[in-house]
Amino acid sequence: MSPERSSSAASRPPVAVLLGGPSAEHDVSVVSGTAVAEALRASGFPVQPILLDLDGAWWWLPPDHRREGRPPSAYDEPARLGALGPFRAGAALDRLAAAEPPPVVFIALHGPFGEDGTVQALLEAADLAYTGSGVTASALGMDKVLFKRLVRGLGLPVVDWREVRAERWAADPDAVLAELEAFAAATGDERLMVKPARLGSSVGMTLAHGAEERTAALEEAFRFDTLALAERYLAGARDLEVSVIGNDPARLEVFGPGEIVPGREFYDYRDKYLDGLARTLASADLAPDLGESIRRFARDAYLAIGAEGFARVDFLLAGGELFLNEINTIPGFTPISLFPTMPAAAGHDFGAVVVWIVELALERQAARVRRRLQPADLPR
Repeated sequence: MSPERSSSAASRPPVAVLLGGPSAEHDVSVVSGTAVAEALRASGFPVQPILLDLDGAWWWLPPDHRREGRPPSAYDEPARLGALGPFRAGAALDRLAAAEPPPVVFIALHGPFGEDGTVQALLEAADLAYTGSGVTASALGMDKVLFKRLVRGLGLPVVDWREVRAERWAADPDAVLAELEAFAAATGDERLMVKPARLGSSVGMTLAHGAEERTAALEEAFRFDTLALAERYLAGARDLEVSVIGNDPARLEVFGPGEIVPGREFYDYRDKYLDGLARTLASADLAPDLGESIRRFARDAYLAIGAEGFARVDFLLAGGELFLNEINTIPGFTPISLFPTMPAAAGHDFGAVVVWIVELALERQAARVRRRLQPADLPR
């Protein structure tokens, strides 16, 4: 369902926007979620912003709450913002499910709990409509190792990597470092990109320039996860991104590729959110056939994990070689985020994209209800 076929303002369903969350990406989610809430209000939706704090408690912010330039740290004390709570997850879900009519839940949570299938499973159990991918696709998209294994098995190009588990690192760090040394030697470059396996696209990442930096890089990754991966470094790679929107595999719409131009050695969390040095280009300067290949690979990756609603698919282009980097099933909706920006070339502004995502959630929920009402043709 595209924005042009959206319902009238009088029939807009209520939307509960989840933001914050108990992850390292809490602050970014506050920015994304408040931007989504503002866009939905401007399109005529009744909106209830719900803040999840770092301990996982749920807080009902005032329905008319607006960020108004507050720093994300202001959300560390929800009561000062007039929020009602705290509620544990079960009570919060009961409260949502008891509302009449029940809201569509817009998940603007990044990182673990919000993006890995956990909150999706909770909302499924409460029979609430929610935006984005389901449980399985969310879990696959969040786990960089599983995602790489899956798409490599389908013949899509990925950067070579090695996996390191925290237990093995603690038990035998010398053996791990020896294996990474051999891996780096095989790539022809001492540099390795080290990152947590199950976090966002930039948190906890370190470029280890040589053997002497790998220990610290792994320790940084293990601050966020018990599984890390060390990837071959692609010097001078271009960071390209594609937006995919849709439920029906036959009717997916793909936008981009856009490009991130880093302001530092590579596009890390500081460059992305703190220093503001990176630049984003909604349309990358690429040969038409290469752009088409990137869009085709993005669609293939989206379908491979069973994604629904929306996602951003990231690529690296180095030395004429294209690599599928990762998929982000809840990309950012911040002022620098490319996901909601790239569809603008096709006439879909930020607000239209957000409305479209809500409509896709309603479309999927309606299909689920229809399936429940039609008994399976099972032998009696």
